[in-house]
Amino acid sequence: MAKYYLTTTLPYVNAAPHLGHALEFVQADVLARSRRAAGDEVVFNTGTDEHGLKIYRKALEEGKDPAAYVAEYAAKFDDLKHALNLSYTNFIRTHTPEHMAAAQEFWRRCAATGDIYKKQYAVKYCVGCELEKTDSELVDGACPIHPSLTLETIEEKNYFFRFSKYQVPLLALYRARPDFVVPEARLREITSFVERGLTDFSISRLKAKMPWGVPVPDDADHVVYVWFDALVNYISTLGWPHSASAEGEAPRGTPETFSEWWGSVERPNAVQVAGKDNLRQQSAMWQAMLMSADLPPSKQIFIHGFIGIDGQKMAKSAGNIIDPFVIAEKYGTDALRYYLLRELPAYEDGDFSIAKFEEAYNGSLANGLGNLVSRVVKMAATANCALPKPRAEAGVRADTVETLDAVPEFDTLWKAYDEGLAEFNFKAAADAVWAAIAMTDRHIQSTEPFKKMKTDPEAAKRDILALLADIRAIALHLAPMLPGTSEKILAAVMAPSSDFKPLFPRLH
Repeated sequence: MAKYYLTTTLPYVNAAPHLGHALEFVQADVLARSRRAAGDEVVFNTGTDEHGLKIYRKALEEGKDPAAYVAEYAAKFDDLKHALNLSYTNFIRTHTPEHMAAAQEFWRRCAATGDIYKKQYAVKYCVGCELEKTDSELVDGACPIHPSLTLETIEEKNYFFRFSKYQVPLLALYRARPDFVVPEARLREITSFVERGLTDFSISRLKAKMPWGVPVPDDADHVVYVWFDALVNYISTLGWPHSASAEGEAPRGTPETFSEWWGSVERPNAVQVAGKDNLRQQSAMWQAMLMSADLPPSKQIFIHGFIGIDGQKMAKSAGNIIDPFVIAEKYGTDALRYYLLRELPAYEDGDFSIAKFEEAYNGSLANGLGNLVSRVVKMAATANCALPKPRAEAGVRADTVETLDAVPEFDTLWKAYDEGLAEFNFKAAADAVWAAIAMTDRHIQSTEPFKKMKTDPEAAKRDILALLADIRAIALHLAPMLPGTSEKILAAVMAPSSDFKPLFPRLH
């Protein structure tokens, strides 16, 4: 049994969850579920990033103790597990003693390598990104990601990380692993960034100005800069550094050691899912930090785009933030998952509107998948036939019944489905499933089992059993994407009922 370690980024808890968070969590959940279905053992990590200046200021703005504030918002993000039917195994919070201790140990190891030093500096700083900004990165003097925020000037003596030292090793990593960052355009983007030269970045803040963070080891006047602290969650969630000790202490929540989950230089195992605003942090800063601490790099980093709302950027200032809890409650969890996975591009920015959502719901879910399943299940109930319980439900290949003829064209679709998931192209994988739905619809029209039930009941029964097998295959491939819907279909093909309720009742 192979081990598969997957992590999302950790969202800041300075605001409630929005549709962008839902996109990343659902994409990661599909990967985790598909690997479990293939028989792999999976650790799927997510959680909340709870330190930094904007969180500290937000807590003060609401008149709350920072610890109470982050606990309140962490609970809201953890509630997404139910609202989106997520299957993560680990939910890590960076303001916990275990993570803070790991972040301090990581600091010590980088310091021991000689990669941490202190200097006086002045820099333009975007609180929204929690990143320093050079003039070349600005658009009209503002951060392009947070143009409404005024850049701040930080001038103090802080600790720095020798990022510049890792230009050559990072470029060597990108050359050796051409699929290290997906899609390829993002790998070219980060390669170009590193080729232009790297600047050492600040990794601490004066505690007197910003007390909310991990204390810097052996220096009570400083706290660890939020990015340097938060990125360590990817290994602290596995119990590092204790699980890497000579005693072989196991990571929390699993019986295995850190190295077995994270992997080695020769066989890396960590897959990261992140938004395009995290490209630099995930694929350059974090990888350089791992090199400094003498730890293996990640295996692969998938970078997705942003979600616009009615053609505009989603922003609190624009008043167009979409609450995933509201959408899931009104239309159903799987309807929201469907839109995020198939109606948005996998690699680029996409757009959401209620009108587009409802059109996709009626067209692809109610009329497409829902109508097909209802039609076949009710025919099967009338013909008094059902599929036997399969010998192995685990795995998308347990999708045939030996006594039935397979649909040859499905093999091509399932190959495209597998390739789509392997390349993080969720839309391509979903398109393969909906192509199978359309193909099955056409098969019904060509064979007309509903007419044969009167003229040749045995032939009709054979046709309907074959259709049930097709529906089972579709359901098993849907399982990582629409898990609740898949379960309903799998139950229905083994016990068809004329009272089968619509999977997706039509809107309006």
